[in-house]
Amino acid sequence: MRTLIFPLSLGLALCLSACKKSNEPYVPYVRVNFTIRPSDPQFNKLNVPGGWINVTGGSRGIILYRKSNDEFLAFDRHCTFRVADFCRVSVNNTQIMAQDTCCGSEFVLTDGSVAKGPASQPLLQYQTVWDGFTLQVFN
Repeated sequence: MRTLIFPLSLGLALCLSACKKSNEPYVPYVRVNFTIRPSDPQFNKLNVPGGWINVTGGSRGIILYRKSNDEFLAFDRHCTFRVADFCRVSVNNTQIMAQDTCCGSEFVLTDGSVAKGPASQPLLQYQTVWDGFTLQVFN
């Protein structure tokens, strides 16, 4: 009987520890699916590599960034540090960095990675498709 109790209690302990909630931050899922034409006057800043604009959508807004002539990136503006605070990142004067003024975290716009903590997770990135005329952003 004793040999049966030990494996059962060990299995129960492992199951309970595996079911523990993760402390990793996550940005709430919000469906994103829109198309823009960068040639439209309101999106003029996207006509050159390094250009960026803020648009509505996602959890806290979206930064659209033109990485090269053929590549666009889209990041949710919701900071990944203490996501329950609903802090929002903004592009700073360098135009290749986004900063959260709540915690001071900084993110690189060329890939969304963390440049300066306390955030440890990159910005949430949405998928983009560029056909030479229109840019589709979706998740």
